[in-house]
Amino acid sequence: MISVSAAIEQLVASAKITDGIESLSVTQSLGRVLAEDITAIIDVPPADNSAMDGYAFCYADALKNNFILSLSQRIPAGVAPQALTPSTIARIFTGAEIPSGADTVAMQENCTEQNGAVAIGGSVTAAANIRLKGQDIQSGETILRAGTKLRAQEMGLLSSIGVKTLRVFKPLKIAIFSTGDELVEPGEALQRGQIYNSNRATLAGLIESLGMSPIDLGTVPDSLEATESVLKKAAVQGDIILSAGGVSVGDEDYVKSAVAKLGSIDFWRVAIKPGKPLAFGQVDNTPFIGLPGNPASVFVTFMILARPFLLASQGLCRVLPRPLKAIAQFDKPGEKREVYLRAKLIESGVQIYPNQSSGVLSSACWGELFVVQQRGQSIEAGDLVDVLPYTL
Repeated sequence: MISVSAAIEQLVASAKITDGIESLSVTQSLGRVLAEDITAIIDVPPADNSAMDGYAFCYADALKNNFILSLSQRIPAGVAPQALTPSTIARIFTGAEIPSGADTVAMQENCTEQNGAVAIGGSVTAAANIRLKGQDIQSGETILRAGTKLRAQEMGLLSSIGVKTLRVFKPLKIAIFSTGDELVEPGEALQRGQIYNSNRATLAGLIESLGMSPIDLGTVPDSLEATESVLKKAAVQGDIILSAGGVSVGDEDYVKSAVAKLGSIDFWRVAIKPGKPLAFGQVDNTPFIGLPGNPASVFVTFMILARPFLLASQGLCRVLPRPLKAIAQFDKPGEKREVYLRAKLIESGVQIYPNQSSGVLSSACWGELFVVQQRGQSIEAGDLVDVLPYTL
């Protein structure tokens, strides 16, 4: 049985970055992953500009003239200014370019304009209220690296240097299926011994939340022939195959043996709770991850093990959430496996959901993060514990 850290390391190391690349406009790129470095070819701002509405002047001239200067020009934003006449002052507005010869801006609230002259009041200092050329971005600077997932702020940053289109990785296609004769689709009538298939919706939603495209191959009956058939189809249609159920040791669990027959199994069983029966391998050179069948196990193993592999395959640089610390507000005896407790922050620290069963999906809905309980670690209220947010 492989450790969680070893499993993650092997999964990420095995990931092959997709070679699918397309060009998109910046305005269409939200959530996409950059396929190239972006280097600025201009400074931002392109020139020194005013941080506020006020008056621009040469501080040394103002000092010589008792901070009373003649008004020589008016500079709104978007207009190229004229050089400042010595011993004069310019009316200037927020974002407007500082004229040559000026080195300071005084707030309009501290100035009095009368009879063509401006008296500068307040405690203005030299070089005040000026945004310097290139203070945000300098020409030649690499502002974003390949592998960056684009958020609204990155879209704005790209636009600020004039980028209109960029190259991004195409979304991966993830072929998914569930196994189990006991599974019934929502909307159908339940018979004795049956349950609704929640894993299908969970997997599709988790994949879409990563900006990838699920290919839903439905629910597969518990038979070796049916399992082999869907795996062959998944290997053709998907970049990666992801299944739920059928990888344990039961008489009706056929997924692991079918994968081994059609391809290979690189590892099986991880020292994680919930979710020990997890398989990683390939079917006809298409990567395969087989998750356990219990609903909470599907959620946990996807987030902790499958997600880093998928993100690395999508080309992302950062594929793991940043670990944090919190004060435990619960007691929990140690266990033989590494446990991922569904939890949420409260005012005094972190609390776990009272029922951590692998079949209790409501624990994942109630929570917002995992408390990571190391193998053999006993936790008492007041201990500082490791937590991992659901989000990256």
